[in-house]
Amino acid sequence: MISRRNLLSLAPAAWLAAPGEVARALQPAAAPGLTRVKIDAEQVTARVNPRIYGQFIEHLGRCIYGGIFEEGSPLSDAQGYRKDVQAAVERLRVPVLRWPGGNFVSSYHWEDGVGPWERRPVRFDTAWFAVEPNRFGTNEFIEYCRRIKAEPYLCINLGTGTVEEAANWVEYCNGTEDTHYAGMRRRHGYKEPHNVRIWGLGNEIYGMWQAGHKSAEDYAKIALEAAKMMKWVDPSIQLVACGAGDPDWNLAVLERLASIVDYISVHLYVGGDDYYELLGSVRRAEELLRAADSAIEIAQAKTRGRRAPGFEIPLPTARTQIAFDEWNVWYRKRDGRNRQVRNKLEEPYNLRDALWTASMLHVFQRWGDKVTMANMAQLVNVIAPIITSPKGLYLQPNYFPMELYRAHSGDRVLHTWTEGPRFATKAHGELEYLDVCATRAGRRGISIGVVNRHRDRQLAAHFEINGALPGGRGRRFVIDGPSPDAMNSFESPRTVQIAEGELSGLNDRFLVEFPPHSITLLEFST
Repeated sequence: MISRRNLLSLAPAAWLAAPGEVARALQPAAAPGLTRVKIDAEQVTARVNPRIYGQFIEHLGRCIYGGIFEEGSPLSDAQGYRKDVQAAVERLRVPVLRWPGGNFVSSYHWEDGVGPWERRPVRFDTAWFAVEPNRFGTNEFIEYCRRIKAEPYLCINLGTGTVEEAANWVEYCNGTEDTHYAGMRRRHGYKEPHNVRIWGLGNEIYGMWQAGHKSAEDYAKIALEAAKMMKWVDPSIQLVACGAGDPDWNLAVLERLASIVDYISVHLYVGGDDYYELLGSVRRAEELLRAADSAIEIAQAKTRGRRAPGFEIPLPTARTQIAFDEWNVWYRKRDGRNRQVRNKLEEPYNLRDALWTASMLHVFQRWGDKVTMANMAQLVNVIAPIITSPKGLYLQPNYFPMELYRAHSGDRVLHTWTEGPRFATKAHGELEYLDVCATRAGRRGISIGVVNRHRDRQLAAHFEINGALPGGRGRRFVIDGPSPDAMNSFESPRTVQIAEGELSGLNDRFLVEFPPHSITLLEFST
């Protein structure tokens, strides 16, 4: 639904001058606040894998229980899945869903969560100091992925788990022969295999907060043995090595694993109340990506042509890719290990956080040939875009850029040059107020994402499209609000949302104005 306020905000911002008039009257010298944007519609700089719009769920707080799964609730179906949550998740068109952790996985044993509910043990979760009933396990997760049409991504326990346990899990999920764990799955009601293709080799094992914390060398040894056994069971699976912010860790891990894994992971959480410092922290994501990319290059140069004997499995031939499989703003709620708190890590997000989210999607798009999977952490209640209560839910501001970009961005990134006013940060240098990323869908459609990071001012951009002629009309989607601090709530669920309007008079040169603290996506055919 488009609010009256958002409809009114579109009126001045959707004005387009005639191309000749723009070129003559709005040169940078005459319009110092103007950003110049040149887009080459014939030069593709990266291809976007839809997996970058992935999500993540963990057994933490109310993410699973009371979030996507709430037995006995009038809002749930007979199997216990929250119908209202599922409807909100389906709008995101989640391509890949990561589970069960996160820190939780380092003390999780998957056999606790399969079979009849009455036989599943209740355990103490040492990751988040909570009781785990194991009512939601492997098969419930697979069922949920099928409901929302997402590809499952399972992360194994390499903290307190064994390599045999990991291989057995692959057999349980993917086995087709008359073997013990494939037979167990069949007895549990699933005759056909789950065909889980993406498997993570542990989570953040570099951290002292992790059960089974290991050095890079010790992690690489056990990860290699797990990878071998898992691929012996199913050679078709894709594996994600546990990366870190430390380049030395990544290099040590990849020197041993580059010949067998498909991905190395990157995690990033940022936070702080300073408006511009927070928005500037997308530079930290770029730094982590450059560091991971360098480690991949060095490791592959060192291991090129080397094949460890005895693998007897098909090994990856492509360059190791990057999975940015945990990322978000997170600093307000740090109560994950407070035994007295049930609603753990329920971070309240505002419009400023949504601007950061959109800029992160721009980063993933620009790095699309190397970042081929990303998973926002997390999906429901816990540092999440969806917040529930026993009576309903509302969508936080960072939900909407995920919905908008997934639905309307193209799968090819176009070469884009920008020049415009900048803002300064202490930790991240200078950044342009307008963050612009253009994508193309096929040969005829172009989408341009624009984040106006100026806190207070409407800014204009003069666009020049080379190699294609816009078809005259298009659509304009805007996410904005009365202030950067604007938030949604159960009482006011539509303070921040997506508004849609029309564009007209589009040509190879045109001008658009963008509201302060806003996200805009322009979409037109050529």
